[in-house]
Amino acid sequence: MNLHASGIFHTAVIFALTPWLTHAQAEGTARPNLVMSETVVGMPSGDRQEVRVFTADFPPGARTVYHTHRFPVTVYILEGAFTLELENRPPVVVKAGEAFIEPPNVKMTGYNRSTTEALRLVIFYTSTPDTPFLDLLH
Repeated sequence: MNLHASGIFHTAVIFALTPWLTHAQAEGTARPNLVMSETVVGMPSGDRQEVRVFTADFPPGARTVYHTHRFPVTVYILEGAFTLELENRPPVVVKAGEAFIEPPNVKMTGYNRSTTEALRLVIFYTSTPDTPFLDLLH
């Protein structure tokens, strides 16, 4: 998606969902729950994008490798709390039911700081096709 078109895209999605949401509310059926909305930079802008959805389980004390991403990564926490340490920024704690967008090209690592609770999360990654999910740093 082109950044100049992102406002149009957002408006089009809301416009397209409005009849469905109104009908869903009237019928008592399920409807989407907006967890977060954020305008981001660095999204792929080619003719095609690859969308990947991952799950990850972190036992107590587990952490990610030190890495970067080439495009923004959206993380949604199912259980537990995820502590993100991003270069030159204070640590961020994202809890169950919350989401966070990791910026592209920022050195980072993430932790399950709990000594007793597991951490479960879902990761959404949109990139140009065949782009590695992360780049390891030493």
